[in-house]
Amino acid sequence: MSCSPRSYVVALTGGIAAGKSAVSRRFEALGIHVYDADVAARDVIAPGSDGLREVVAHFGSDVLDDQGALDRAAMRKRVFGNDPERRALEAIIHPRVRAWLHDRALTDSGPYCLLAIPLLAENLAHYGWVDRILVVDASEAVQLDRLVRRDGIDETLARQMIARQATRTDRLALAHDIIENSGDETRLDHAVSSLHARYLTLAQAAR
Repeated sequence: MSCSPRSYVVALTGGIAAGKSAVSRRFEALGIHVYDADVAARDVIAPGSDGLREVVAHFGSDVLDDQGALDRAAMRKRVFGNDPERRALEAIIHPRVRAWLHDRALTDSGPYCLLAIPLLAENLAHYGWVDRILVVDASEAVQLDRLVRRDGIDETLARQMIARQATRTDRLALAHDIIENSGDETRLDHAVSSLHARYLTLAQAAR
């Protein structure tokens, strides 16, 4: 079911370093609005927000930096390897992120919009209102190589980061559309252009 009478909603997801941002940029260049869960996650715990107040109430004021914003490095250390603390943080942030995305989808005025949601497979039950799911896929070997080069980390940490996400098989199982992105990024141009035409047609049919 579409969450808006005006805008068809496509959820964009993929594994870490699969190329979601590169795909998003190409849809944006075609005039499509992309609402990013990572942007939402920062916004919902911005200084002065109810989200940040709840974080401080649970974790204490030592998770804030000198400007009163969340010290993300300190928080990562706090929750890394500590499942109860990680779940507590997610319980504060994730519902607010979903509401943020839903509000933007409801008010979007384009023919369709994209929601960039890295952890869609892990939270699919909460996104039953999206119309279609697009998965950006890359092999684990490609993900590893990109992660090591992009973040300047070693392969062991890169493998751990990949392992903390849903499996590639799980993501592909929920896809209506797949963009394979193990090769050169320029190959994305044609894939995005083709999907854009398809989504315009689907959006028109859904009105």
